[in-house]
Amino acid sequence: MQKFTALLLGATGLVGGELLQQLLKDDRFDRIRVFTRRPLELSHPKLEQHQINFNAPGEWQALVQGDVLFSTLGTTMKKAGSKKNQFLVDYTYQYQFAKAASTNGVSAYVLVSSAGANPKSQIFYSRMKGELDRDVKALSFNQTIILRPSFLDGNRQEKRPFEQLGLKINRWLTRYVFKKYRPTPAKVVAQAMINVAVNPKKYSDYRIFELNELFKLANDNT
Repeated sequence: MQKFTALLLGATGLVGGELLQQLLKDDRFDRIRVFTRRPLELSHPKLEQHQINFNAPGEWQALVQGDVLFSTLGTTMKKAGSKKNQFLVDYTYQYQFAKAASTNGVSAYVLVSSAGANPKSQIFYSRMKGELDRDVKALSFNQTIILRPSFLDGNRQEKRPFEQLGLKINRWLTRYVFKKYRPTPAKVVAQAMINVAVNPKKYSDYRIFELNELFKLANDNT
């Protein structure tokens, strides 16, 4: 059985944290390299932590070596403080990592984007996500997979009251009205990311999976 080395960006977030736990339990992955601004309070034989300065790519680019880069980095406008700072985290840092991985010969790239991502959108967040989805296509990965979940459901370390309110409303609406836009559990997104990464022949080239496809991906163990 092929063993994979995973690179993980965004391990302190909701999806990234769930993905890390699943990767540590998955025998198909024998090494997980995590890149964070602050250290994780976690130790595991398969885990390799790199605490980095995202604004100094020359210090970490050579470390981006492995088989697949999982990119789950993201922040909120409130936490970032401005559109400029949010763009730096959600676009610039993720694109720089993707470019370094591509240059270093990493074959697969799996990105968590967002439902509604569109580089031509009038909405800043949707446009930013769409621009990243578009721009990573030009990088030389054998496999570029983009997942577009809706509201992410799970236990966050940080409190996001407005997002939690939106999630509650979304749960009600999708239960009774718009079922195909139901909230996406973080564990579903994480499992979908793993399933596409370990099956490069089935999920090859550049592909985008929308919200309604993620649940099927999470259950695809073929």
